Amino acid sequence: MQMQATVADVAAEAWEAGQRNLKEPTFAEDPMLAELDRRFTHSTLAHWLVANIDHPGHPVEPTFIPDLLTYSRDLVLRGVDTDEVDAWRASQNVTWNWWLRACFDTTDNLEDLRELVAISASSLMAYFDDSRAAVSAHVSEVRSELARGPLIQRLAMVQLLLQGAPIARSRAEAQLGYALTGHHLAAIVWVDAEDQVDGLELAAEHLMRLCGAERRLTLVTSLTALWVWLPVTGVPSEADLAAIVADIPGVRIALGRCGTDVNGFRRSHLDAAAAQNLLSRLGSHRRTVRFEDVQLISLLSSDVPEVKLFITDILGDLATADRMLRHTVRVFIAEQFSISRAAEKLFAHRNTIDRRLVRVDELLPRPLAQNPSAVDTALALVELQEDD
Repeated sequence: MQMQATVADVAAEAWEAGQRNLKEPTFAEDPMLAELDRRFTHSTLAHWLVANIDHPGHPVEPTFIPDLLTYSRDLVLRGVDTDEVDAWRASQNVTWNWWLRACFDTTDNLEDLRELVAISASSLMAYFDDSRAAVSAHVSEVRSELARGPLIQRLAMVQLLLQGAPIARSRAEAQLGYALTGHHLAAIVWVDAEDQVDGLELAAEHLMRLCGAERRLTLVTSLTALWVWLPVTGVPSEADLAAIVADIPGVRIALGRCGTDVNGFRRSHLDAAAAQNLLSRLGSHRRTVRFEDVQLISLLSSDVPEVKLFITDILGDLATADRMLRHTVRVFIAEQFSISRAAEKLFAHRNTIDRRLVRVDELLPRPLAQNPSAVDTALALVELQEDD
């Protein structure tokens, strides 16, 4: 029971070790793949532990659970190589060290300890090897199945375009059924739970209509995500974007910036992926995000502990102050420090804005006028981490 209570923490540590040892950066950079990998690591470890508690010393079969099937399918759709031996071994080492400490805590009898260590070492190594083989087998089956349809070819072509490969435009357009000339706006539409996937296509359709597009390129890149490109010249407002998902449970949207030609097709998607990844890093529940609104934050927030320290240093008590007070600061800065324009924007009296700004300076470590850009950035980070 004691080990079952700590299995989640150990699984998280094992997952992080695996992520650090990946040869293929797509795993770590794509929050959807990273989350699937985290879930798979936890279920794999929990299964081995329960099996050893129930039948000590017996071989443990790999976990054939829905997570494994989803994991395999998404790896194929992303075109990711599964031969990540170093990552598997790093996760295994964390698990083994945890198990070994428990063995030494269990008994002082050297004969019993020697037998326990020998049997469990063999079990764990065989289990990890068998699990890796099971994933590879599922990936091969899924790859063979998908290869019979056009989806995998379209995904492969998009992956080549995103990598900057020298592909003939005519060939790519014929494969995708989408013109690469002109303007492009890329979006990633996703959900965090598999029971919400029905809303993905609806959200993509609403986005197309909102942008005034007559067509779109849509790729199913996992069970819970779509990649979308629209041939449009503008990015919808944050308010209009939020309205799309308001009535579609669980759906989230990340938008890139508009771009032109093949490079714009590529750049806009990479922007959307960076915006999505930012929400994942910060643990944000924000359901819509535009890269142009978070570009600076994305560049500055690769180190999450440093982000938290930055917020504390810059905002002090303002970080946890009333939301309207924080919003007033951002509007005041956006309106170029004009109290009149800020009051008009917020539908408030000038005196009300004055009082709020006095209170802001009381809460900040330094007066707003001395460091407005840093305060605005820190407040944007706080907003991203709020529940809604």
